[in-house]
Amino acid sequence: MSNKVIYAIYNDDDILMDAVKKTRAAHHHIEEVFTPFPVHGLDKAMGLAPTRLAICAFIYGCIGISVATTMMSYIMIHDWPQDIGGKPSFSFIQNMPSFVPIMFEMTVFFAAHLMVITFYMRSRLWPFKEAENPDVRTTDDHFLMEVAVNNNEAELVSFFEGTGAVEVKVIEKN
Repeated sequence: MSNKVIYAIYNDDDILMDAVKKTRAAHHHIEEVFTPFPVHGLDKAMGLAPTRLAICAFIYGCIGISVATTMMSYIMIHDWPQDIGGKPSFSFIQNMPSFVPIMFEMTVFFAAHLMVITFYMRSRLWPFKEAENPDVRTTDDHFLMEVAVNNNEAELVSFFEGTGAVEVKVIEKN
């Protein structure tokens, strides 16, 4: 099997959206779409599943509030109880109102930092990673759709020229 792909380059996001819909309707596999700015509805048009990062954020927030509760209970109640402002530290529930800001901040801290790590791992964005942008014009004003070729190169080239592509290239991918 060859590693050939077609790069169909467009100069308008509306034409790109129509081309993505036509490509999906023709049952061609879209590998990736490169755009200079977010295009509303492109993920749905490509048939991508909704993100599950919100579930991760909730789990990370739960971990953060658990760590905060355990930390404050240990530090302020068991390890080194202090009488602050005439309020003795006999139980966690008694001092709960003063612990709420810390619990909130730790929840946000854990959710934010672990979400960044999760996003980078999921996106495979490692430090010193080489850019995978196939055409520098996609960072300025052009849109590129990458489609896999399965022994139908001539058919795909004419198909993408008919969808309004300003340029169609067949590339051997590594």
